[in-house]
Amino acid sequence: MQEQILLKLDSIEKRLVEQNLLQKEIFTFAEACLYLDLSSSHLYKLTSSNTIPCYCPQGKKLYFRRPELDLWLTRTRSASVAEVEQKAADYISGKGRRIRR
Repeated sequence: MQEQILLKLDSIEKRLVEQNLLQKEIFTFAEACLYLDLSSSHLYKLTSSNTIPCYCPQGKKLYFRRPELDLWLTRTRSASVAEVEQKAADYISGKGRRIRR
């Protein structure tokens, strides 16, 4: 019985942390790892290669702005099969109409 209560309490605590995280504008390094679902070593690699936007105001701790992380997450979109097929069809149909100089 106590184990069930502890498991339920852990679940509620985790949900509260996630809900609080979504309301923040600026994340710490650990919060950014949770938000992006990345390991700390991978996030460090992204920051050291300047691949992901971050702030280091005093030279020790890293901070991240949530809107910038959202933009970074959505910057590279993969085209669907239908979109690729449409582009291919457009290219093929337009290729014969080009005027050669």
